[in-house]
Amino acid sequence: MASNLVPLPESYSGDSGGDGKEVTAMVDGSVESNSTTGKGSWKHAAFHVATTIATPAAYAPLPFAVSSLGWSLGVLSLVGATLTTWYSSILIASLWKWDGKKHTTYRHLARSIYGNWGYWSIAFFQQVASLGNNIAIQIAAGSCLKAVYKYYYNDGSLTLQHFIMFFGIFELVLSQLPNIHSLRWLNAVCTLSTIGFAGTAIGVTIYNGKNIDRRSISYSLHGSSSSKMFKAFNGLGVIAFSFGDAMLPEIQSTVRDPVKKTMYKGIAAAYTIILLSYWQLAFFGYWAFGTGVEPFILASLTTPEWTIIMANIFAVIQISGCFQIYCRPTYALFEEKMTPSKQTSMRNHFLRLVFTSMYMGLITLVAAAMPFFGDFVSICGAIGFTPLDFVFPVLAHLKAGKMPKNSSPIVILNIVIATWFSAVAVMGCIGAVKFIIDDIKTYKFFYDM
Repeated sequence: MASNLVPLPESYSGDSGGDGKEVTAMVDGSVESNSTTGKGSWKHAAFHVATTIATPAAYAPLPFAVSSLGWSLGVLSLVGATLTTWYSSILIASLWKWDGKKHTTYRHLARSIYGNWGYWSIAFFQQVASLGNNIAIQIAAGSCLKAVYKYYYNDGSLTLQHFIMFFGIFELVLSQLPNIHSLRWLNAVCTLSTIGFAGTAIGVTIYNGKNIDRRSISYSLHGSSSSKMFKAFNGLGVIAFSFGDAMLPEIQSTVRDPVKKTMYKGIAAAYTIILLSYWQLAFFGYWAFGTGVEPFILASLTTPEWTIIMANIFAVIQISGCFQIYCRPTYALFEEKMTPSKQTSMRNHFLRLVFTSMYMGLITLVAAAMPFFGDFVSICGAIGFTPLDFVFPVLAHLKAGKMPKNSSPIVILNIVIATWFSAVAVMGCIGAVKFIIDDIKTYKFFYDM
């Protein structure tokens, strides 16, 4: 076995969460660690999971998604997505050391089940999810920062693009932290900010809804049949994005024994937060503004202004942690392939700075040039998160042979989930591309939204 060991860089980001040096070898294509477990508790797991899923950029568009689908289909889609991703998260967690080896990244878990094509498929979808998610949430962070700025300096000359750039510089600094576990305290603050944002946004939405002339609110879907269809497709993509979590194996590798039970508990805690915030904001937002609700719910709120500013501040804090979680697969892939362990530590840090600067420059440029938040949310959900969070977990569970005997109903359920959400991915992508094309025709590049 020793002859098959391939060294990994000291700074490898997919480690088990200690000091960035525990992952030391790759055995037959699967990452293994000298440490049997990570150091995180179920609370740390809950912080990480909640930070990756329950972001303001994820649930702020949910009222818009419900309005795009209509009340009945919107409620059904939202409830179905919640239960399905909770179920699929448990399935992924249950595959921990399914073959006796510890796979510390989603890519290596896929390789252990499907071989090299599984590795590269998951790597592709993770990069799409990572890039799309971070473009979308950087637009959201820039919009929130601009809202705070305009509250204090209404005649100020700074534009959305300035704030997108400021946020990008801040994230570049955070990108120098070595691994996910090093973000645990940031993510604890982000989880509290998630609760703060949800509570503030829900409360202000209800307040605004009560003070609006209810006769002016419409709940009817407008436009031609094709227009309604594209809106529905786009709404499905938004909901898929809102439950995006492409990092579960990476998070699970940071928790202590008993790993599965610790992760199950962390997932349950995170989804409790998700359930309490997602459904209330989605339904109250739709009730308050009907089909006229904006893609980012804060843009629909008008009074009281100080509470809206507070919600924007909560959003920026939470997004800062979410951004870091989602850029880690890209950083880890770079470090695996481009940073030999024989290099000096200073050399590795320099290479990391160069690569993270290039990554942040690309994300910031695209976000500033095309600040179409709702469109990026939908296409990222369709192409990136739907395969990772809805389709792969159920198929991997079947392929790995983890189904108990006489489990035909579960097998059928898994096949139905994989089939339906594969169709959702296609529909969401069609809807998102349609609206991106429309927005490019309507707005200029670097438009100050």
